[in-house]
Amino acid sequence: MLVEQVRLELARDPGPVTSGRVAAAVRSVGAVLGDLGLLDVTDALKAELVGAGPLEPLLADPLVTDVLVNADRGVWVDRGQGLEQVRLRLGSEADVRRLAVRLAATAGRRLDDACPYVDARLPGGVRLHAVLPPLAQEGTHLSLRVPHRRVLTLDDLGTAGTVPPSWQPILRTVVESRCAFLVTGGTGCGKTTVLGGLLSLVPTCERVVVVEDCSELRVDHPHVVRLESRPPNVEGQGAVTMTDLVRQALRMRPDRLVVGEVRGAEVRELLTALNTGHEGGCGTIHANAAREVPARLEALAALAGLQRDAVAAQAAGAIDLVLHLRRLGGLRRLTEIAVVQRGRTGLEVVPALLAHESDPAADGSRGPGWPALRERLAR
Repeated sequence: MLVEQVRLELARDPGPVTSGRVAAAVRSVGAVLGDLGLLDVTDALKAELVGAGPLEPLLADPLVTDVLVNADRGVWVDRGQGLEQVRLRLGSEADVRRLAVRLAATAGRRLDDACPYVDARLPGGVRLHAVLPPLAQEGTHLSLRVPHRRVLTLDDLGTAGTVPPSWQPILRTVVESRCAFLVTGGTGCGKTTVLGGLLSLVPTCERVVVVEDCSELRVDHPHVVRLESRPPNVEGQGAVTMTDLVRQALRMRPDRLVVGEVRGAEVRELLTALNTGHEGGCGTIHANAAREVPARLEALAALAGLQRDAVAAQAAGAIDLVLHLRRLGGLRRLTEIAVVQRGRTGLEVVPALLAHESDPAADGSRGPGWPALRERLAR
């Protein structure tokens, strides 16, 4: 009760939460506190008014990749071994909503009844998604994706068991030979992490232009240009789409064009670019399996008005490989390298290397696409 009274008092004259201001606010509401009590109130107010509040310790944990808040019913985290619930009380539904609104405002976005969801990046790089009732029936839900503190190299990914050891030289050759590829998989399977690790292998003399809807990709490279889309303002004006950015990126002399996540009509611009001399392009796309990538590309290209035959013709000439990841018991693993080619019935994705899912250290097995993969890497 006292913390709420002091918070309201501080809100009358916004400013940094300092011990002096808190002490003055405590006196103004008629309360008397000792040094320890004043320190407790100051810490509680800082947790509520600054940063991510009570979620801050979780976001600071180097093992945490995701923090999920299910209204006032619990907080879950992923430390790389799957989701686990933590003992943390955020207060009432009103407290959770207030935290979500403040985080959205920190990211320069609006979150209220007129705009009941938001997808944005916080100043520290954490990706925020929040949704309010009645869209979320039980109350305000928060999803926070924590970027890696450092870029994971291909060697790091091998040590973590994400990439089979014998596949690492092949992936290095993929980058060196300027093959165009897509990293595919479900949500949270490590697509962005793997893509960042591979792009760190790009020669330093090349210019990498990255286009993203919400900036997440981290690349250890001296010449990276980042472009991020922009939503419309409250008047519905000023939007900059991914399609707009891909077009702009092509005018920036990219040696490598990277689309952080292909999710809409920008696939047309990407396929066109990769078919007109921009070798070595890459990106990520959501797919349940490598063999389902053609259907995903067709569905996305339909948003840009492309017919199925046109997609097959463009993609077969533009994309060389698909690298598919899965989550297996909490571990993120590259389970397949497949070759993209034009088949009798349209676009086909043919497996070239398949990992043994039960043994991260195993070499895996070769699929029917292995000769085509070897041929493309030998160009």
